[in-house]
Amino acid sequence: MKILRESIEVHSTGMRPSFFTITKQVEDFLARTGVQEGLCVVYTHHTTCSVMTQECSFDETYTGLEYLQQDLVDVFEAIIPTCRKEGQYMHPGPKLTEFSALHNETKPETLNTDAHLRSVFIGRNECIIIKEGKLDLGAFGHIYFIDFDQTRPRDRTIEVQIIGE
Repeated sequence: MKILRESIEVHSTGMRPSFFTITKQVEDFLARTGVQEGLCVVYTHHTTCSVMTQECSFDETYTGLEYLQQDLVDVFEAIIPTCRKEGQYMHPGPKLTEFSALHNETKPETLNTDAHLRSVFIGRNECIIIKEGKLDLGAFGHIYFIDFDQTRPRDRTIEVQIIGE
């Protein structure tokens, strides 16, 4: 049994949720491992980000989001509005704001409660079956990484672990 791990690095734009299609990078890593049967876990430790599998919508908005991605952003905006001002949500409270200041984060960067809540709904990982050396994503499935934090551009890391033979 093999257990192999690789990281994928992306850079989010800030100012709006950033979506990244990472299917090809995960498929390339799987091909290099030689694993034919097993599991592939795609995970992020960032608590304002998510990993999901979904179909490609093909059509894009003027901002570059696929229509299905824009629909997701719109649904989240309706149920979890983007944090625009202090006090809109209970988080961040005074203790977190003080803690963040000690770690060189500015106050506006702690106004990302919406990103934390959105991440909870989508989740921070996907587990995909490997069958005959391929990711079993179905006919239309793709792997997406989403950075919901809109406070500033950020470097993000996605971890991919493959377990199998």
